Amino acid sequence: MIPLIDDIPHRKIPFVSYALIALNVIVFLWEASLGPQLDAAIQQLAFVPARFSPTGGLEAWLPIFTSMFLHAGSWHLISNMVALWIFGDNVEDRLGHGRFLLLYLLSGMAAALLHWAFYPASVAPTVGASGAISGVLGAYLVMFPHANVYTLLFIPFFWVDIVRIRAVYYLGVWLFTQLFNGLFSLSIRTVQSAGGVAWWAHVGGFVAGVILVFLLRRPAPTRWPDEYRAF
Repeated sequence: MIPLIDDIPHRKIPFVSYALIALNVIVFLWEASLGPQLDAAIQQLAFVPARFSPTGGLEAWLPIFTSMFLHAGSWHLISNMVALWIFGDNVEDRLGHGRFLLLYLLSGMAAALLHWAFYPASVAPTVGASGAISGVLGAYLVMFPHANVYTLLFIPFFWVDIVRIRAVYYLGVWLFTQLFNGLFSLSIRTVQSAGGVAWWAHVGGFVAGVILVFLLRRPAPTRWPDEYRAF
């Protein structure tokens, strides 16, 4: 299932979502320009669970955030940015720019920490905005469960169609696949042998987004009983 668009218009320009997309693209172009030096840069800037310690100071925590802006390939980047484009604007519209950015970064941090909890000895570098964007998806589910997501469904060589799916079902299926693959990966010793996908990071980001949206959403405006009474 590939999401294409939703039917919830945003009221304000989602500056933070656009800036995050632009920054991720710029960093990816920088990665592409490194050539043989790319591996060294990834080792330095990616999140490596085996090198992380909660008491390690800035040097240990900084890669959690730098890794959010690195991607392993063009499809990795495109799929993440499409999701941020579709779902991020509405969440930002509801939370406000600053709170949306805080939710994004904290969700990415929660994703990395849960991944570390499951694979503390892994030396595989983890990169990508997926954990942070999973938090955006979790917040979207809470705030817009009845929105419609127009989705490209296809079975190779047999059937292709664009269907309208309620967000609660689309995101429910998405979360189920992450949990299923995460549980399957527990039977495999390392993330590398599980195909390099940090499934539990996605789950951690999503759960963080669900929780954070209740803490960060703006209170409803107070209206006095006579506020709109004619004088």
